[in-house]
Amino acid sequence: MAITLNNGFKMPIIGLGVWRMQGQEIKDLIINSIKIGYRHFDCAAHYKNETEVGEALKEAFDTGLVKREDLFITTKLWNSDHGHVVEACKDSLKKLQLDYLDLYLVHFPVATRHTGVGTTHSALGEDGVLDIDTTISLETTWHAMEGLVSLGLVRSIGISNYDIFLTRDCLAYSKIKPAVNQIETHPYFQRDSLVKFCQKHGICVTAHTPLGGAAANTEWFGTVSCLDDQALTGLAEKYKKTAAQIALRWGIQRNTVVIPKTSKLERLKENFQVFDFELSKEDVDLISNMDKKYRTNQPAKFWGVDLYA
Repeated sequence: MAITLNNGFKMPIIGLGVWRMQGQEIKDLIINSIKIGYRHFDCAAHYKNETEVGEALKEAFDTGLVKREDLFITTKLWNSDHGHVVEACKDSLKKLQLDYLDLYLVHFPVATRHTGVGTTHSALGEDGVLDIDTTISLETTWHAMEGLVSLGLVRSIGISNYDIFLTRDCLAYSKIKPAVNQIETHPYFQRDSLVKFCQKHGICVTAHTPLGGAAANTEWFGTVSCLDDQALTGLAEKYKKTAAQIALRWGIQRNTVVIPKTSKLERLKENFQVFDFELSKEDVDLISNMDKKYRTNQPAKFWGVDLYA
């Protein structure tokens, strides 16, 4: 099952996010996920595991497990490389051992002090606050992203963590419209206005935290997961599915791409088994009433500044 992007390319509606995965674990995970049926992998320079992902992909190609053209690979430009877009993209391609990317995203709508291509540091100033570079506009960054398409390095370009205002601006100054806006959205943080705005203007929404962050964001940010909510656990019992499967199915029925993260083989299989049932309108409405406008991913903890304020 796939969504057709505004440039005609197809993006599988479910993928695997590889944040916080390292070493042999990620190699086994990617190989196993391909065997299960995953064809979409969401990476980022900042995850610091592109080299390991690249090794796993090379093994998958070399052994005939899958062909390059059958996979959809996304990675992202880090904040410190906004002034070095081409170099950063080529660095990611080299690490991933790929000739092209299916999708390249601006990871966050902020440029920060450059620390060397691919180093992806979040440099802080003497005041302990993220050292934001005020000399590079998002428009400048976007036009450099457009150049990657002309160079044949990427097929699609997009944005990530952009609100309605920044997305509108990008639409206004772009020659190549963003194909995707990857944002946090889940039953506790539905962002219906942003989702509908993007979809109205031909931008596919990808949910980078479709399960509300679960254990990962609880550990890092002290947030709670929607998966323990009685509404989801009740629906899970009704449909004989897990709460995670209910949340993912809800995301799919919103026409958003979902990229759950897991390092467990059992969960990997479970998250992919969401195409054999459909939530009723009443149950979709029930989940819609769960919205708490509750963001679980909180980088301000590390940056000393709340960019969402």
